[in-house]
Amino acid sequence: MNSALRQIWLCADDYGISPAVSAAIRELVARGLINAASVMVVTPSFSVREATGLREAAAARAAIGLHLTLTSPFRPLTDFAPRRNGAFLPLNGIAGRGLIHRLDVSRLEAEIASQFAAFRKAFGRAPDYVDGHQHVHVFPQISDALLRVIKQEAPQAWLRQCGRAASAPKSLADPKGHILDALSARLRRLAAQHGVRTNPAFAGTYSFRSDADFSKLFDGFLDGLPDGGLLMCHPGKVDQELRQLDPLTDLREREYEFFLGDRFPQILAERGYALASIS
Repeated sequence: MNSALRQIWLCADDYGISPAVSAAIRELVARGLINAASVMVVTPSFSVREATGLREAAAARAAIGLHLTLTSPFRPLTDFAPRRNGAFLPLNGIAGRGLIHRLDVSRLEAEIASQFAAFRKAFGRAPDYVDGHQHVHVFPQISDALLRVIKQEAPQAWLRQCGRAASAPKSLADPKGHILDALSARLRRLAAQHGVRTNPAFAGTYSFRSDADFSKLFDGFLDGLPDGGLLMCHPGKVDQELRQLDPLTDLREREYEFFLGDRFPQILAERGYALASIS
């Protein structure tokens, strides 16, 4: 492989959210088209069988991470509080409580530790890295608790931070990106204090509009992405379970088709990128 190529992590989120999404991610992993998959262990369809399928597909070609989940419509593994009708609160509810330090730290740590334990039970080992569904892990209290659990349960794992590269294009039309930049600056400092590694930069957020051109967006995501940077994606196929659990549906199929197509490797080659090796 050309040593001048910048090595990046192309990470598929939401493995386990539904059988069809999981099958699509496994296919992309097995074909070497993505090199990281983030696993939700609290979803109704996640099982040891799904874990075994991903582990076999990944072999030595992809990292497997824990996609910490603390938002609705999913249900906690513990007596986590607050919740609504047995499920976690929506993102604004859990994140808002974290921002004003109103979460029960002991219950928060217990839930996070339980998700690590569920991952270890399913895969037979600790995760290679950790991130959060809906970026919930970047918020105060949650990030603090997560780092304490990582040090205890997976000291070799790295943590996804969601701050963009300094040279990456930034727009006032992307408020989510600016929020993640600010919260991730704190997360990086905190991770460094705990001795936990983080990715140097992050990309992949976009407005999930029905007219989104993922091929064009993907090319833009690479702007300023340094060696070791992480690009988040959500490829998948749509089934009834996904439609019941998440509003992001048809765009997953569009991303999936992009990664299977000819334009994806062309863009990587033209821009001087390659997928990083897990070694």
